[in-house]
Amino acid sequence: PGAMAVAAYELLVLGGGSGGLAGARRAAELGARVALVEPHRFGGTCVNVGCVPKKVMWNAAIHAEFIHDHADYGFETPSVKFSWRTIKDKRDAYVRRLNEIYENNLKKAHIDIIRGYGKFTADPKPTIEVDGKKYTAPHILIATGGRPAVPPDSEIPGASLGITSDGFFDLEELPRQSVIVGAGYIAVEIAGILSTLGSKSSLLIRNDKVLRTFDSMISSNCTQELENTGVDVWKHTKVKTVTKSPCGLLDVTVTSSVPGHKPTEGMIRDVDCLLWAVGREPNTEDLCLDQVGVQVDAKGHVVVDEYQNTTRRGVYAVGDVCGRALLTPVAIAAGRKLAHRLFEGKENSRLDYHNIPTVVFSHPPIGTVGLTEDEAVAVHGRDNVKIYSTSFTPLYHAVTQRKVKCVMKLVCAGKEEKVVGLHMQGLGCDEMLQGFAVAIKMGATKADLDNTVAIHPTSAEELVTLR
Repeated sequence: PGAMAVAAYELLVLGGGSGGLAGARRAAELGARVALVEPHRFGGTCVNVGCVPKKVMWNAAIHAEFIHDHADYGFETPSVKFSWRTIKDKRDAYVRRLNEIYENNLKKAHIDIIRGYGKFTADPKPTIEVDGKKYTAPHILIATGGRPAVPPDSEIPGASLGITSDGFFDLEELPRQSVIVGAGYIAVEIAGILSTLGSKSSLLIRNDKVLRTFDSMISSNCTQELENTGVDVWKHTKVKTVTKSPCGLLDVTVTSSVPGHKPTEGMIRDVDCLLWAVGREPNTEDLCLDQVGVQVDAKGHVVVDEYQNTTRRGVYAVGDVCGRALLTPVAIAAGRKLAHRLFEGKENSRLDYHNIPTVVFSHPPIGTVGLTEDEAVAVHGRDNVKIYSTSFTPLYHAVTQRKVKCVMKLVCAGKEEKVVGLHMQGLGCDEMLQGFAVAIKMGATKADLDNTVAIHPTSAEELVTLR
């Protein structure tokens, strides 16, 4: 313990998730000697309990949706049975393959893997201790990510009987009845997957709409689509208590308080799966950050500047642990930009957090980039903002009894009508956004979109023919 640390490295990375892996590998490519500290499987949230397995389940749910349309397209489908076990096994095997690939990539890059939890020490130079051994380096990157939050039992008795998105990926079978608590994208995605695959699903939200940080059109439309697809949306509702019945199922007692009305109490009985999707917390409390003078905010997120510097020189942070734009590609981009700044002398290398495109894998999917209408008005003033929007039924649904509309909105600002926001929900919007995001990042105007010839018949063409 009193021993001096070994300074064999130029970069020490805490965390083998999206941000840590990207930063470590790029630094190694640029010639740095790198070690990475990780106690668990490589890939972090995204690969193990996030984007990747989630998208596999969403793909399964898409099959379930399209089965409804088979007869309309002339296919006779006898009763179709779904096996959760089959897709779970294949999904888990795929995730394991990715874990191995990530580990092999680190070895190929000659990055030393240190197994265990790292924490900072009180040494004069920033130093990490892992299982009693000390390591130091001129540059230390914190990329420890986050985890799902669960209300304490002291606040909501029985809350710990529920699971989170992490536990969702451990489910061995499709729950018969599910209750999802939360209104963010994780709540929306999981409620959609469970409901579409045949679980009777209730979504409990505190206000009257989901996705309240998204554009108002998306927020309203997504709430409506959840209700259309059979999710029971309980508005203005909070969980009061959770109890386990003798048969092992949960009874969830809720209070609903619509503004201006007396609160009412309700009960959802015989729940197989209660899932909390009420936000995420950073993994910082066990890092001993105060020892090294790294500041965190009230929620525990590491405070960083635009160059990912913390308040201690030589210590940096990227990804979910910083609490801004909790998205895999953001962590990856920030980690790589940082590596170029530290090891290639690119002093201005930093991630631009404006116009980050993102997709919610709801039913149908949502694509959004840039400012919402309300944000644009706040920035540019109501008179300088012009909105173009449309709502239509995609051609795919022309022959189906099931009709799901597509909604789109362009937010334009200034005399030149620069596109500052794009928001859409509908079939194919998930794969439609990336190209438009490039255009918007490059400063496209409404006229630029109008000058592009449409591709017919597609839903995407609506974005270049808006009037």
